[in-house]
Amino acid sequence: MDLPVAIATRRTVHDYRVEPLPPGALQRALAAAVNAPNHRMTEPWRFVQVGPETRARLLQISADLKGLDPATPNGQAALQKLSAKMLWPAELVVLCQVKHSDEETAREDYAAVACAAYGVMLSLWSEGIGSKWSTGEVTTDPKTYEALRVDPEREAIIGFLWVGHPANEAAKPRRRRSLDEILRTLP
Repeated sequence: MDLPVAIATRRTVHDYRVEPLPPGALQRALAAAVNAPNHRMTEPWRFVQVGPETRARLLQISADLKGLDPATPNGQAALQKLSAKMLWPAELVVLCQVKHSDEETAREDYAAVACAAYGVMLSLWSEGIGSKWSTGEVTTDPKTYEALRVDPEREAIIGFLWVGHPANEAAKPRRRRSLDEILRTLP
C-alpha cells in the first residue's frame, strides 16, 4: 500500500481477531517509528512490548480502578469486555517519553513521540494490521508504571498502542474539514 493510501484509509481499530501478527511486522513498524521528526535529536521515544503475563496484571489493575466486582452479573459482563480489550489484540506496546527538565524540549519531545506513534500505526496499516492509541486512568496509575518497569522519574507513559488484525471492516471515514476550511495562504 502506498503512503497516501495508507494515510487516507487508516482507521482506529477497536475489535481484533485472536491471531498473531506476521513475523517481523511489529519490529518493522517500530523501526519506522524511530525515523520520526525530532527537533533536538533527543530520541525521546521508548517502547515496551507487553507480554501475556504483564497484560494480565494490567487487566487486574484496570478492573480495580474501575471498581469491577466479578461476583455480580454486571461486574462479570464488564470484566469480560475489559478482558477482550486488554488480552485479545495480538500485541500491546506502551509508548513512553523520556522526561526532560527543559519545558520547551519536553513539549517538542511529546510531539516527536506522537509522530513516532503515527509512524508505527501507518507502517502496521500498510501491512493490513490495525491499531489503537489509547490513554486513560490505567496508563497513569503508579501500579501500571511498576508492572511495566517504567521509572516515573525518568519516563512518562504517553499511551497504550493496541495492535492486531481487525475483526471488522474499517470504519467509514468521518467527515474532515476540507483543506479550504483550514488553510490560510498569505502573500
